[in-house]
Amino acid sequence: MESMGKKKPRPRRSFTSEFKAEIVELCQRGDRSVGQVAKDFDLTETAVREWLKQAERDAGTGDGGLTTSEKEELAQLRRENRRLREDVDILKRATAFFAKETR
Repeated sequence: MESMGKKKPRPRRSFTSEFKAEIVELCQRGDRSVGQVAKDFDLTETAVREWLKQAERDAGTGDGGLTTSEKEELAQLRRENRRLREDVDILKRATAFFAKETR
C-alpha cells in the first residue's frame, strides 16, 4: 500500500510583490472570501492571510509587527553584522599570527 492519506509536499514557490499586492487588493475588495481567492489562484489560504497582515502592517494599521521596509533593513543590518564579525575574526587571527612571528 502506498502512503495512504499522505500528500506530497508542494514545492516552495515565490511570488512578486506586484502579484501579492493584486491578491491583497482582491481580498480587501470583499467580493470574494480569502479562501475563495486562494483557491482561485492555487495558493494556500495561510499565505494569503499572511500577505493581508503584512499589507496592514505596511499601511500602519496592523498588529505592530515589522513593516516590509523594516524587515529589509533588519536583513541588511544582519548581513553587515555577520560580515563585520568575520572581519574581526580575521584581524584577531592575523594579530595572533604576527605576534607569534615577532617573538
